[in-house]
Amino acid sequence: MYTKKVLKHFKHPHNYGKMKNPDGMGKVGNIICGDVMWLYIKVGKTKDDQEFIKDIKFETFGCVAAIAASSIITDLAKGKTLKKVLKTNKDKIVKSLGGLPPVKLHCSVLAIDALKEAIYDYLSKNKKEIPIELRRHHQRIKKEKKLIENKYKEWIKAEERIHKNDKKNQQKK
Repeated sequence: MYTKKVLKHFKHPHNYGKMKNPDGMGKVGNIICGDVMWLYIKVGKTKDDQEFIKDIKFETFGCVAAIAASSIITDLAKGKTLKKVLKTNKDKIVKSLGGLPPVKLHCSVLAIDALKEAIYDYLSKNKKEIPIELRRHHQRIKKEKKLIENKYKEWIKAEERIHKNDKKNQQKK
């Protein structure tokens, strides 16, 4: 059973959509449940020169919990410094949604992974220092992704084709 807040974020997700020219992009997925998340960020600077998430958007193909977790992570991250956002964890997402069924807790992990991958992408592209914990996190995701790609090559190709077709259809509208 989903909480009212989960259903609200599912029915009316915040910050949904693709972002043009993002500063960072994170893509993660879970082959077991089939959820795939793309998270896009624009980074700004505060008056005291700290980088913060100026804008954030997501595209998620998945279940109710995956979409709700994607929506809430954008609320939790928007306007916050990168340093603060990197401290966000799955428990914060679950608490902010008023709970998730135990079988759906992995959706909160996917949302965190997508956000951290977007920040990693931003820092990498801009040749900025990457905190050691973020590097470790990225290496874990990269390793898992490689295992999945090797085991499920055909599924991955089909999933990418679907995403490309969805993008083409949105551009036609």
